[in-house]
Amino acid sequence: MGPARAKLLTDELHVSTFGDLLHCFPYKHIDRTRLYYIHELTADMPFVQLRGEILSYEEEGTGRKRRLVAHFTDGRRVIDLVWFQASAFKWVRTTYPAGKRLIAFGRPNVFNGHLNIPHPDLDDADTLQLGKMGLMPYYHTTERMKRGGINSRAMERFTKTLLQKLGFAIGAAGATPAGEVGQGSGGGDSAAAALFPDYLPPFLIHRLALMPLAQSLRAMHYPATADELRRATYRQKFEELFFIQLNILRFTRQRQLAVSGHVFARVGAMFNTFYHEHLPFQLTTAQKRVIREMHADMRSGRQMNRLLQGDVGSGKTLVALMLTLLAIDNGFQACVMAPTEILAEQHYATFTAMLSAMPVRVELLTGAVKGKRRKPVIEGTRRGEVHILIGTHAVLEDAVEFARLGLVVIDEQHRFGVAQRARLWDKSRGAAAGGAASVCYPHVLVMTATPIPRTLAMTLYGDLDVSVIDELPPGRKPIETRHYWQERAESLYRGIRAEVAKGRQVYVVYPLISESEKIDIQNLEAGYEQWCRRFPDLRISKVHGRMKSAEKDAEMARFVSGETQILVATTVIEVGVNVPNASVMVIQNAERFGLAQLHQLRGRVGRGAEQSYCILVTKYELSRETRQRIDIMCQTNDGFEIAEADLRLRGPGDIEGTQQSGTAFDLHVANLARDGQLVQLARDTAAEVLDADPTGTSAEYAPLWRHLAALGKDAIDWSNIS
Repeated sequence: MGPARAKLLTDELHVSTFGDLLHCFPYKHIDRTRLYYIHELTADMPFVQLRGEILSYEEEGTGRKRRLVAHFTDGRRVIDLVWFQASAFKWVRTTYPAGKRLIAFGRPNVFNGHLNIPHPDLDDADTLQLGKMGLMPYYHTTERMKRGGINSRAMERFTKTLLQKLGFAIGAAGATPAGEVGQGSGGGDSAAAALFPDYLPPFLIHRLALMPLAQSLRAMHYPATADELRRATYRQKFEELFFIQLNILRFTRQRQLAVSGHVFARVGAMFNTFYHEHLPFQLTTAQKRVIREMHADMRSGRQMNRLLQGDVGSGKTLVALMLTLLAIDNGFQACVMAPTEILAEQHYATFTAMLSAMPVRVELLTGAVKGKRRKPVIEGTRRGEVHILIGTHAVLEDAVEFARLGLVVIDEQHRFGVAQRARLWDKSRGAAAGGAASVCYPHVLVMTATPIPRTLAMTLYGDLDVSVIDELPPGRKPIETRHYWQERAESLYRGIRAEVAKGRQVYVVYPLISESEKIDIQNLEAGYEQWCRRFPDLRISKVHGRMKSAEKDAEMARFVSGETQILVATTVIEVGVNVPNASVMVIQNAERFGLAQLHQLRGRVGRGAEQSYCILVTKYELSRETRQRIDIMCQTNDGFEIAEADLRLRGPGDIEGTQQSGTAFDLHVANLARDGQLVQLARDTAAEVLDADPTGTSAEYAPLWRHLAALGKDAIDWSNIS
């Protein structure tokens, strides 16, 4: 291909080598052996194939609305075939004259209440051998690629040419019949098998009934049958997931051998005094369990790397605070890092309030801490006088040094980029106590209030041990979630009036700050005025991201203190806001939010002993998927159930949680939302390989290790970034 097309492929699909093109698999296949009659067609069919002839042509419209219409019959009924590109009219008429037997292939469409097929593919019915057409591949393209002359048909030509040059046997319109599993590649793929020897051990291929590599590569593009495509897809999915899990587990085991952890053997005066004298409320059974799990890690001599999952309001912050006291009891400092100033300040307020009667120095370091306030914090941290440093990205600055850092807590860690987490890791390195040869690192606790489905956690945080707080503090009542239409809001206003009369407070969240010309949804500025008119006797605050920090903090302080009854805001309140007196969360245009964000916003209420409500306000016309999201929110408060549903609806997204990675371990075929059992099988198989060949020196596994090295040459050691 020419340089222009090559550049388009590289820019749009990241295809720049033969290997990239070979692994640029079709997103679907269409069965070209099947013929339909016109009376069988419906508008929701993806692609259909008709046999018949064109009765006549006519041109309709003028100018840009000009079109060529062919009246096509299968001998029973008639359907219109339509072309809109005037430059093709003469060619179509000449090449496919009326009365010639044709095969028409395309997607049915409805226009003015009648079915037609726009821009069909036409072939000579006397020469086209439908029995050999097989499953036709369709490839992802973009609008820019289409304008550059690369559509799915062009991609098919590229891949077919490549496969043939590599020795795969591709017929005029498909693949040759395939052999059986375990008997080498498909019947016509033997020439290519030498170029693509299997790197998985033969015993694994046989035991897991995996299709040989060469056969699977051809069958992903040109399968002979639907069953061959299914088996090829299974092989490629397993391979993707297996090498991701093998990479994670290999790095994890290497780190465990090379890295020691500070030994927190003592449960001393700090921890015991707080637990027995200052604990604000009784710990739940789940909180006690996760503290025991973490303390077992901390006194084991190995570095703790643990993920703490817990729904909003489950008490993760208290668990983190008690772990920092264990660090202090053993002569170490602790660092708590949060993604936003609001959340860091919230943690600082919580820690200082709970530890006010104890000899513990807690300091805050954010971008807002400057000048004379900043210097003593940095110096005290360097000298070891600051026991607990709480901050944002500011703790990553070169000027921040710790005397003896023993515990790192990262809250909502998915909001931090890879490079930022790596800098915190580097800052914490130190020699092992007692002159040990291995490196000694602080213990790491990663916290998230966004529940992560198990399959995703095994991929995102496969190197971390997982603890779950699956219990809310006693006295908390489940939040009642209701769905309201925008057109029927009067009952909503009455309910809010009743809650405010009880002394409660209300959040109202909007997706936009101001009016947009592109989308017709409600916005904060207009909404704030509307709420002020609706409740002229109430005090109402507003908060959004464009406000200056001082102004925003002042408005938030008014709401926290109870001076204002209603807070109109954007999603800046998603994390870090704790107002136990707030009992109502109103989310305007809830259809604009994902499940995870809706659940996070709902978690801002329900923090007191009173019944709380989350009101999802939407327009009347909703898509099927949006209705599913709203129904799920109304049916359950279980964050893990919601996370599983979110994964099914939206997919896993960027599995590493960062746009910075550039890693070769991407998912092209596997889907974490649908392939949960395969994720577990891949992980178990990877662990088996590591047990059998922990040093990577066995000849039996040599091809496998070479392939992993080739895949991972640009990959990041995820186990070293906690």
